[in-house]
Amino acid sequence: MQDATTLKEYRKQLREALENDFQRQALDNFAVAYRTSRANAFADIDAPELIAEIAAAKDESIGRLEELFQEFKRHAEAAGTKVHLAATAHEANEIIARIGKENNVKTIVKSKSMTAEETHLNDHLEAQGFEVTETDLGEWIIQLRHEGPTHMVMPAIHLSRYQVADLFSEVTHKQQDVDIQKLVKVARRELRPKFCQADMGISGANFAIAATGTIGLITNEGNGRLTTTLPRVHVALAGVDKLMPTLHDALRIIRCLPKNATGQAITSYVTWITGTVPCEPSPRGTKVKHVVFLDNGRLAMARDPEFKQVLRCIRCGACANVCPIYRLVGGHKYGHVYIGAIGLVATYFFHGREKAKNLVQNCLNCGACKAVCAAGIDLPTLIKEVHARIQDEEGHPLYSTAVGQVLKNRKLFHTMLKSARLLQKPITGGTPYLRHLPMFLFKDQDFRALPAVADEAFRDKWERIKPRVADAKLKVALFSGCVQDFVYPEQMEAAVAVIASKPGVAMEYPMGQSCCGLPLQMMGEKQAGRELAAHNMNAIDAQDFDYIVTMCASCASYLKHGYKRLFADDPAMAYKAAQFAHRVIDFSSFVRDVLGITDESFTGPSKKVTYHAPCHLCRGLGVTEAPRALLGEAGLEYVPATEEDVCCGFGGTFSVKFPELSKELLGKKLANLKATGATAMATDCPGCIMQIRGGFEAEKTPFEVRHVAEYLAERLKRK
Repeated sequence: MQDATTLKEYRKQLREALENDFQRQALDNFAVAYRTSRANAFADIDAPELIAEIAAAKDESIGRLEELFQEFKRHAEAAGTKVHLAATAHEANEIIARIGKENNVKTIVKSKSMTAEETHLNDHLEAQGFEVTETDLGEWIIQLRHEGPTHMVMPAIHLSRYQVADLFSEVTHKQQDVDIQKLVKVARRELRPKFCQADMGISGANFAIAATGTIGLITNEGNGRLTTTLPRVHVALAGVDKLMPTLHDALRIIRCLPKNATGQAITSYVTWITGTVPCEPSPRGTKVKHVVFLDNGRLAMARDPEFKQVLRCIRCGACANVCPIYRLVGGHKYGHVYIGAIGLVATYFFHGREKAKNLVQNCLNCGACKAVCAAGIDLPTLIKEVHARIQDEEGHPLYSTAVGQVLKNRKLFHTMLKSARLLQKPITGGTPYLRHLPMFLFKDQDFRALPAVADEAFRDKWERIKPRVADAKLKVALFSGCVQDFVYPEQMEAAVAVIASKPGVAMEYPMGQSCCGLPLQMMGEKQAGRELAAHNMNAIDAQDFDYIVTMCASCASYLKHGYKRLFADDPAMAYKAAQFAHRVIDFSSFVRDVLGITDESFTGPSKKVTYHAPCHLCRGLGVTEAPRALLGEAGLEYVPATEEDVCCGFGGTFSVKFPELSKELLGKKLANLKATGATAMATDCPGCIMQIRGGFEAEKTPFEVRHVAEYLAERLKRK
């Protein structure tokens, strides 16, 4: 459970987590295996279609939660179950404690429930004098260790069998073997009497079916059924978002949840419970049954046009499985109660902005979570929106406000960059890098060499290099972004050469363009971002061009998707943003799919080149084949790298704010690239080039890192 009050404290906790070698290796091993397992589990299923169906069904339920609650209550109480609605976490805990006291409960067994973690139910019940035992193996382990789960589905994944053996030895007062199967038997032996002796069983609920008053549970252990059947009192605690109209809606989720959670084809147990049953130990002769629905802000969230999609979450934990940061630091430092990307959003609503304000900044915006979400939740966007809301509520940091003011003023921003070109000379040492940095300004950034500003910006070269086309069939606007304009203009020049190799393409470089605005989104400066987006759309009139081509994957993704989100509440600007976005295309897709350049355009000896897939290209835009195909067309031998679509750790401002994490992610990326046996790498993002090239330079490893366009341009047949 992350409890730092300042970003400085949080970074200290992250550094401590990085030192947990076993946890990092365990999470790495699982993440790599999960990719294959998930792909195999969905092999015969149209996953996107299934996810879209789940999202649509959940959205329909979210719009009717109060109606569904009344329907569930009517059917459940007719079958003998008492139904409650708790407005807050405290109220839910009080209701359950009162049920315990009314039924003379002394001992409680509890099956796994993230909602109970959300309310801190165990602490409340124990303070009231109840003995509470977690019965899920992982939950029991962490209960004995007095800590929270590190994953929503696998709460003890961070622990080794040696740690568990030591823990069990302490609990049983007998030395235990480190063999996993034997440890499982120890847990079973210790827990079985608890089930038989318990007065009350507490469970969660994956589903609450309004049409029948039925709750459904999905578990991989039999503890859920023992908890709900053996004790004379059963209380189910569930978020009100678990309500859905019919069994069919739940069955659709069951098809997806185990596959997305752990890569299993099916789960071990699916349990449906409706009404009460005879129970001899109960004074009334029937089992006492209660269902407590928790609001805790959910009903208000259901009315929020942007954040209501959070309630689609089916608690599969996949967003943590694929998160590069989670793999490094684990759930205790990447969540408060709820873990992973969904936790970064949910914490703000369920536990307050004080618990969320540091967490929401620790996001690469790599999009891996969104790509696997079983309910199609746009998690990266929501994380950044939470960050923006917190800053609006608490006040924007001075540096963040200053950057926003500079970036939205193109002339000021570009003047500062051109001034930096002159001022940097004493610290470059005559190289393309900033060799002698004043480290008080760039603390902890020495894991990579930072590039110098180019001697001449691309915009200042444009009139000299602009191709003159008499009979144009296509009219293209070039969008450079700030890095390729002022740091890597050679990448833009290469793109111009490649595009000009095909006749009939007229290119323009609108001089009014500036930064795309993605850094402002990362910093939570939403208003400045809107102003900058409007500026760029005025500078590049979409109606004047067939395409807006950009060399930067991050720019392309943000221009295409981000601008439409920024103006979703402004019909006139939303229309303009949609027109603009429709014309935006990344360089590789434009060259391969629009221009249709083939191997006939290229010449030169073969060369081994590996590839890094930028996050905003492969996930943000869904472009995977075009750049690799182009390398082949150019006569280069493409050598795949391990996890080449995993983030390099740059993330723009992320790498400045969290250099410890950026360094570790970069180290993994460099190792995977070197393992290919190639000595050259291509990619489609200047930010990734800055990170990866800078990393190789810092460790003095000779490794060529260039944009796809540069490889194509140097191999063009000269006319």
